[in-house]
Amino acid sequence: MKVIGVLGGVASGKSLVARELVRLGAGLLDADRAGHDVLRLPEIEAAARERWGEEIFGPDGRIDRARLGRVVFAGPPAGPCERKYLEQLTHPEIGRLLAREAERLAASGSVAAALDAPLLLEAGWDKLCNALVFVDAPRELRLARARKRGWTVADFEARERVQQSVDAKRQRADVIVDNSGSPDQTRVQVERLWDSLVGLRS
Repeated sequence: MKVIGVLGGVASGKSLVARELVRLGAGLLDADRAGHDVLRLPEIEAAARERWGEEIFGPDGRIDRARLGRVVFAGPPAGPCERKYLEQLTHPEIGRLLAREAERLAASGSVAAALDAPLLLEAGWDKLCNALVFVDAPRELRLARARKRGWTVADFEARERVQQSVDAKRQRADVIVDNSGSPDQTRVQVERLWDSLVGLRS
């Protein structure tokens, strides 16, 4: 089974490309969903409570990602330090969940899987991948898309700062998909990518 890692800047359209790969027959390795699951593990909740107290927990007694985000995406010096702690706490568990899901997909006969992970390179999850795809879009367009999601410019810049630069990601990629146009234009590029890497349609 080929694992196709999807790279890109914030709001570049990584999830769109991953969804298109799934439409063509790939399984999905969703690091964000794995991150949700990891934050519900009792040992992670206990460590988070010890580090940050009750203020990051919601009324349901679970970690509230928005509240946690305000802590780990705060400005220096506190924000970067807290984010590093969170990554050291959660990334190994997320990596294990992704690897286990990849094994399950391979055993079920999947020919490919798309790995959608904002911190794919930073966390070292590129080691799971056979190919890396960079989703390209200009910063102004990415910022406009992020604002449509309800993000502020500060939100966008805070998340951009914690990731490798788009140039570094582009250089690491085996294939580049231009997502500055319409979804249909992106879809055609992903279909070409699929045919070159996998050659089978579901």
